[in-house]
Amino acid sequence: MKLSSQEEYGLRCLLRVAVLSDPGYLTIHEISEDEGLSASYVAKLMRILRQRGFVRSVRGQVGGYALARPAEKIVVGEVLAALGGRLFDSRFCFEHAGLETTCKKLRECSIRTLWGTIQALVDQVLNKVTLADLVDNSELEMISHVGNLVRLDTTSKLENRSWKVEIRSSKLENGK
Repeated sequence: MKLSSQEEYGLRCLLRVAVLSDPGYLTIHEISEDEGLSASYVAKLMRILRQRGFVRSVRGQVGGYALARPAEKIVVGEVLAALGGRLFDSRFCFEHAGLETTCKKLRECSIRTLWGTIQALVDQVLNKVTLADLVDNSELEMISHVGNLVRLDTTSKLENRSWKVEIRSSKLENGK
């Protein structure tokens, strides 16, 4: 699993607008030059971001793109979902069914559990990181920030999940 180029470059373009546009606007050409992307690709990404309400645009000689709301109100998980989607969603098993209409393991699948857990962990982080976090923190600071998010949220949930699995196993062993 990996992020698509649309998600990566779209987030980078949005971050560029957040960093450089205050108090004015950035043009597609400026974003294109800053990010080393073609102007047509930046235009496509900015259109998506505008349609989803992350940026606003102004036409004219002093126009360009600016954030539609404060950076602290823009959640990275929402941006990535708008640009491409999730690593794992409910359609996954139907899209990867092999030669059949539905997957042969649709009722009981340990792999689906793995992908679902990974998606839950990714969501926990991405839904707590804002554009302001990316603007205000260095790479080293983000390592610490994201590490704290994962440690705080996943330990209890993963322990809780293990506990439930142990209960199910013991019920099966005891024939209940």
